[in-house]
Amino acid sequence: MIVLKSSNNSYVPCGAEYLRTVLRSPVYEIAKVTPLQKMEKLSLKFNNTILVKREDQQPVHSFKLRGAYAMIVGLTQDQKLRGVITASAGNHAQGVAYSANKLGIRSLIIMPKATVDIKIDAVRSFGGEIILYGNNFDEAKYKAIELSKKYGYTFIPPFDHPAIIAGQATLAMELLQQNAHIDRVFVPVGGGGLLAGIIILLKQLIPQIKIIAVESKDSACLEAALKVGHPTKLPNVGLFADGVAVKCIGKETFRICKQYLDDIITVNSDEICAAMKDLFEDIRAIAEPSGALSLAGMKNYIKEYKIINEQLVHILSGANVNFHGLRYVSERCELGEQKEALLAAVIPERHGSFLKFCQTLGKRSITEFSYRYLDTDKAYLFVSVRLTNGLQERNKIINQIIDSGYEVIDFSDNEIAKLHIRYMIGGRPLKNLQERLFSFEFPESPGALLNFLQTLGNNWNISLFHYRSHGTDYGRVLAAFEPNENIVCFEKYLIALGYNFHEETNNPAFHFFLTHDE
Repeated sequence: MIVLKSSNNSYVPCGAEYLRTVLRSPVYEIAKVTPLQKMEKLSLKFNNTILVKREDQQPVHSFKLRGAYAMIVGLTQDQKLRGVITASAGNHAQGVAYSANKLGIRSLIIMPKATVDIKIDAVRSFGGEIILYGNNFDEAKYKAIELSKKYGYTFIPPFDHPAIIAGQATLAMELLQQNAHIDRVFVPVGGGGLLAGIIILLKQLIPQIKIIAVESKDSACLEAALKVGHPTKLPNVGLFADGVAVKCIGKETFRICKQYLDDIITVNSDEICAAMKDLFEDIRAIAEPSGALSLAGMKNYIKEYKIINEQLVHILSGANVNFHGLRYVSERCELGEQKEALLAAVIPERHGSFLKFCQTLGKRSITEFSYRYLDTDKAYLFVSVRLTNGLQERNKIINQIIDSGYEVIDFSDNEIAKLHIRYMIGGRPLKNLQERLFSFEFPESPGALLNFLQTLGNNWNISLFHYRSHGTDYGRVLAAFEPNENIVCFEKYLIALGYNFHEETNNPAFHFFLTHDE
């Protein structure tokens, strides 16, 4: 097993040592050689050979098994007798539990209290003991490290360890055995373990293969580190692609990436949803959001750099998706593909206005239409239109509406409009309120909503509230308040609440549909 660099040891593995470790890796005692499958529809659409590495077909349905087993199998006999511990709410937890069980080793997994049942059940089914602790990953991790020191368990990190990196690198070895003529590999990035592993092997054997990192815009910790030249902690991360929701890239993974990485690209949640749809329609695979991340990046990269006639690989890194979260994906994938426009318009409140407005849209498919009577003079509409020609068609529709004399606002790229306000059309106060609007994220655990209301509701009037479950670990709330004169106290309460929040008072969607603006 490779020894990790520590504060009193300046040693770091060189590329040749990594390569030797990968070539001698025992991971195939437990892991599968996963298929490298051609995506026929996307290959034809983009004029490239698009190949997907099917890590969803591992026994734990993600690549994490490779690194976890590589580290655990290399422990000393004394370490194995003491057992292993880790903190994770997802794929790494399952990889550790499965590996330890196969080796007859005790495994203890610290998971945040908000972890959904499907993930808890999966870890238990693989033989892991579970302790639910803390409201997020960081709190669970601190508890796991505390217990490891107290009871002598070996802590198995999710990404930042040479043994973990070497285990993930076995995926790259398979790629070369399956197709040695690859031009580019697109790799999803959370903490960087998979990316570092793929880089350390490919760049030594066939360095002309380009390696492109793909990050979610909501958790782009590698991009942030590359800008400043060292790992840096993000203040917050988005939780949709929870498998890559990491605040800080690993030290060893960053060292490798900084030295060898060819390029990096980021994608948004809607583009990830569109990639999940592509995977289902092309190969009938249901990926988790982070599992479709690299395909989303590949699609954008092809378009941006006009790539044709190349052999391109992306990694379907995991398929441990919460089924209820697919509703959100279904709603958002059309936006990610530029196949839907979300528009707001004002029409005269008189007989025939609806018909006339719809005639302006022509025979286009309307997928959503919301209306609310405002006064005797005008009505506000929220309309979703299916597109066949992306942004160009969207702009054409907007221009047609304007030319017909209507006021229109494009909300297709407005997150608050897409996530909340499209479901709240029509609610307007009868008088002008001095409201402040905030979006919140809080853990989906018993008492979370009650805590929210008890902390804020008894002190300030809540004048607007919207919550819609998307089947994820974190709930999303939109709420407006009428704070009293003590604004400083109000803001202190928001911080003390402990949930991620962002002020949306000036969001145009809020003013268009939900306020009493004159």
